[in-house]
Amino acid sequence: MNIHEHQAKEILKEFGAPVSNGVVITSLSEIKNKISNLKSEQFVLKAQIHAGGRGKAGGVKLVKGISELLQESKKMMGKILITHQTGPEGKEVKRLYIEEASNILKEFYLSCLVDRESSKIAFISSTEGGMDIEKVARENPEKIITTKIDLKKEGPNDEEIKKIISIYNLNTDQEIEANKLVKSLYNILVEKDASLIEINPLIINDKKKILCLDAKMNFDDNAIFRRPEISKLRDLNEEEPAEIEASKYDLAYIKLNGSIGCMVNGAGLAMATMDIIKLYGEEPANFLDVGGGASKEKVTAAFKLILADKNVKAILINIFGGIMRCDVLAQGVVEAANQVNLSVPLVVRLAGTNFKQGKEILEKSNLKILSASDLNDAAKKIVEVIK
Repeated sequence: MNIHEHQAKEILKEFGAPVSNGVVITSLSEIKNKISNLKSEQFVLKAQIHAGGRGKAGGVKLVKGISELLQESKKMMGKILITHQTGPEGKEVKRLYIEEASNILKEFYLSCLVDRESSKIAFISSTEGGMDIEKVARENPEKIITTKIDLKKEGPNDEEIKKIISIYNLNTDQEIEANKLVKSLYNILVEKDASLIEINPLIINDKKKILCLDAKMNFDDNAIFRRPEISKLRDLNEEEPAEIEASKYDLAYIKLNGSIGCMVNGAGLAMATMDIIKLYGEEPANFLDVGGGASKEKVTAAFKLILADKNVKAILINIFGGIMRCDVLAQGVVEAANQVNLSVPLVVRLAGTNFKQGKEILEKSNLKILSASDLNDAAKKIVEVIK
């Protein structure tokens, strides 16, 4: 789960990290009243959307005085912001964050995340703050330090923290502040079930103080049930409606831009299905994992989600029955198809538990179904029917 920048900064502040003062607004009429507590003649105006690259898209503005702030806020509120992470359709700006401007002497990068490959907590630090860290890793890898530490109650030790912040070349006072910041990030990651905390940029201001100027946090969806305080921060306006609907049925669904709808059980098999569709020259319309123990109701909901996408020209169902029973899936498909009046071609590949019963249910349904013997055969047939 993602949250907005201003929400991330509130959590940072709660854990003792240094952040700039700011206010969030959802209506232009709130501005004059809310900024009265900000002690600055210059402000940074930021669009609050769940996407990176806001600055390049015009979603971050440095403004002087209330008059310019009101003028730029009016332009930004309601604007469709298109960044490299929003896709061509962009995202509408429905809330703004106004914070005190800082005079920046240096910009750094610092992040903390779960490294699944090593089962450790990884800290990434770089002198190239305010930049796309993937670009830095590609073009100037020597300017990045990655420090992996074991998960432990006391957090990173002094030697590990020294390595994390060594690239910044800080003075003694700044090292003390950075030490506290690293511990704060670690504590947030562990205590709030965060999967990523990114400070970009982390700055040294004109008072020689460290400040978290921009922040991003992601949280483990599987742990949200035990973090109601984080769940409350969810902004449904920032999420795809179909993905919100999918979450009600515990379906893993991500909308894509292709024309072939996919219903698969298991994330690995789903990725393989998407890859082979691309191999044969078409694009998947979605990632959809119905899981291992999907009920008839869950399968019906999944089928409706796929068909709600107007770009879908055909559907590929690829099920390997282990825990998932092929006859249960088949019954769900039949019910959903009858409810929505299926009008697009359907290719089904079933294997595993009760696959014979599943095929029999589909054959007796009077639906126009193409049966596939394996994944390769299924991909060939689904591509052929839409050409």
